[in-house]
Amino acid sequence: MQDNPEVEMAAAIGPCANIPADHMAFIRQILDRVGDKWSMLIVAILQDGPLRYTDLQRRIPGISQRMLTHTLHQLQQDGLITRAAYAEVPPRVEYTLAPLGRGLHQIVMQLIGWATDHHDEIRANRDRADTVSSRS
Repeated sequence: MQDNPEVEMAAAIGPCANIPADHMAFIRQILDRVGDKWSMLIVAILQDGPLRYTDLQRRIPGISQRMLTHTLHQLQQDGLITRAAYAEVPPRVEYTLAPLGRGLHQIVMQLIGWATDHHDEIRANRDRADTVSSRS
């Protein structure tokens, strides 16, 4: 794409240099979606196989029913997860990682691992910053 002089790039150098300017807004939307804390946790949890809504809710502490429903809908809309409804009594619905979501899983797990590994250090930095700002 960069070989075509008619395509305006988002930036001259850096990570955005290979992104056409007219794609940049959509790229930001994608990053916002996959970088959302709830989306990342859902992608991480679904790696082990299909789960029902209530199982997801139990495995993600702090997520509200409304937020889980909203996030599942968005992930399904983007093709990162699939939703399978079974005609049973009571009805059963399961969510699974789609191939696109499986490709994202390793990246999500690295981010979660990094956050876990650096939890104490980041907490200490925040506490130190709070102490300094409360003195001002």
